[in-house]
Amino acid sequence: MAEEKEAVGRSEKGASTKATRSDMIRLGIALFGGILVLNSYLAKIFFDASIDETARDLSAFIGAFMLGVPIFWEAIKNLIQGKVRMNELVALALVAAFAQRDYRTAGAVAFFMLITITIEKRTAKGAEAAIEAVVRLTPRSARRIVDGQEEEIDAFTDLRAGDICRVRPGENFPADGVILVGNSTVNQASITGESLPADKNVGSEVYAGTQNLTGRVDFKVTRIGTDTTLGKVRSLIADAQRSKLPIMRLLDQYIGYYTPVILMIAGLAWFITEQIDRVIAVLVMAVPAALVIAYPSAVIAAVSAAARLGILIKDVSNIELVARIKAIIFDKTGTLTEGKLEVARLQPVEGVELADLLQVALSVELHSNHPAAIAMRKLADEAGVSALDTENYEEVIGKGVQADIDNATCQVGRETWLQELGICTANLQETMSASESQGMSIVCVARGNKAMGWIGLRDAVRPVSREAVVQLKELGVTRCSMVTGDNQRVADTVAAQLGIEEVYAGCLPEEKEAVVRKVKETGMVVAVVGDGVNDAPALAAGDIGIAMGAFGSDVAVQSASVALMNNDLRRIPFFIGLARKTKVLMHQNLAIGLGFIIVGVYFAILGDVTPVGAALLHSVSSLLVIFNSARLVRSGEMMQQQ
Repeated sequence: MAEEKEAVGRSEKGASTKATRSDMIRLGIALFGGILVLNSYLAKIFFDASIDETARDLSAFIGAFMLGVPIFWEAIKNLIQGKVRMNELVALALVAAFAQRDYRTAGAVAFFMLITITIEKRTAKGAEAAIEAVVRLTPRSARRIVDGQEEEIDAFTDLRAGDICRVRPGENFPADGVILVGNSTVNQASITGESLPADKNVGSEVYAGTQNLTGRVDFKVTRIGTDTTLGKVRSLIADAQRSKLPIMRLLDQYIGYYTPVILMIAGLAWFITEQIDRVIAVLVMAVPAALVIAYPSAVIAAVSAAARLGILIKDVSNIELVARIKAIIFDKTGTLTEGKLEVARLQPVEGVELADLLQVALSVELHSNHPAAIAMRKLADEAGVSALDTENYEEVIGKGVQADIDNATCQVGRETWLQELGICTANLQETMSASESQGMSIVCVARGNKAMGWIGLRDAVRPVSREAVVQLKELGVTRCSMVTGDNQRVADTVAAQLGIEEVYAGCLPEEKEAVVRKVKETGMVVAVVGDGVNDAPALAAGDIGIAMGAFGSDVAVQSASVALMNNDLRRIPFFIGLARKTKVLMHQNLAIGLGFIIVGVYFAILGDVTPVGAALLHSVSSLLVIFNSARLVRSGEMMQQQ
């Protein structure tokens, strides 16, 4: 498996190197051929009497031929593949110029076209460059610790989960893992888009491709290769690269009809004017390069701007939907709140000791990754309470967990679940209601079909959640809702702090999905924001699913349309604003491309635009589109610094 991954990496690197070499060769041909054509023009201007016409024409012919070969080659390849694209129009224009022995015009046209094609190809490789940049973040070698000694190994082929590795200050982590020894600060901007480094201590998670800034640390490898967080990032960027906007697919579908129409217009120009220069100018002016890159260049710029802030778009076709979002449904725990619960109260029933209540809860929840289980383990460590041996552990999604302790079945979960199991909870009701009104989430504990008591947990609201909700409303998002598995009192407390009016509490995963479908029936474009396994059905049901913190649940990330590499909710209104800017910019690019073609073809027919002038205008239109799109790349710089 490791050898296969290495082979794929070498293949991708080789393909990238080959493409770069091809671009350099094309650029070299353009420059050398351009010099020969320019030499012909200069000789005619400055040495008209002393330089033979044949010598000038020979210089222009060689230059035009060198410049024209790559264009003819691309046109022939397209025709062999049964495709009709822009190169065919340029090739016809060059054939016409060569037939008229106008080599200087042919050379000038070919020069401008070849330079433009090279620029467009480099622009179109933006997503590939992003993937290459991601790949380069992972160091090639790693220092593995074996019997207390360091050994340098290949991080791609020899590193395994469970290995202990050492990373010194200034080096990048070769894999995901957990720190075992040492403290440091780590630059995670490549993953999260956050400019401030994160403090890392023993037990902290670290991610492949992030940079260790200060202290030397030893960490245990948990994920390698494509399974790392960085590997996920790379996969998401690759998915975005392969996807297309619906309008882009429409252009691809009808571009085959464009060339025959232009040929008809050129034929009419020849029939009416009988001037080959006007026909050449029409063909060159009609090359739809600016149209072809109008949308991709904007999309590449938007994807780049989003990625810098840790927003990964799995399919660029979602950008159009994001621009039309009018309703957002948030999961509460881990999304609007920190998701780091703390035990606020232990309430045993009469005859049960506090330590016994905590011990049973700890034992049953010992193997769970739920935030409530983590909070209980933390409290138990502080109190010196140890877990009992359990058997038959079972997690009931959305309800709780159960296990056997000394042949007695124990449950830790919702009160409603205990009632479904026939366990009496009447003696818990009065104290539970009072605590729920204080904003605590309640977990009930039972053993041997008898309630032992309950544990109250509190979760802090994220500091930026309210700001994000306000920004969304300013953008015209008319419906902000919250769904949660918590009880109504806790949900209402959180919603009141955030300014969210619509709350759905006590929801199981399938009920969250039903809420999403209900809101979609109103006809609004609905985005769903969540972070856990329980949110996956709802994320998949929304028009746009946004997974918070792609370090977390793989299920949530795979179900979502967009992945946020950090937990800053302000990224969501930024992304909606970016999508709307992208949509406007794409229409601007389309107007630029169409405007140049329509006006240019008109004046070419009248004879006011020469073939060389047409080639120059064509280049200008393409560059205008590229520079217009590039404005998006700097979007979000202020947010990145926050």
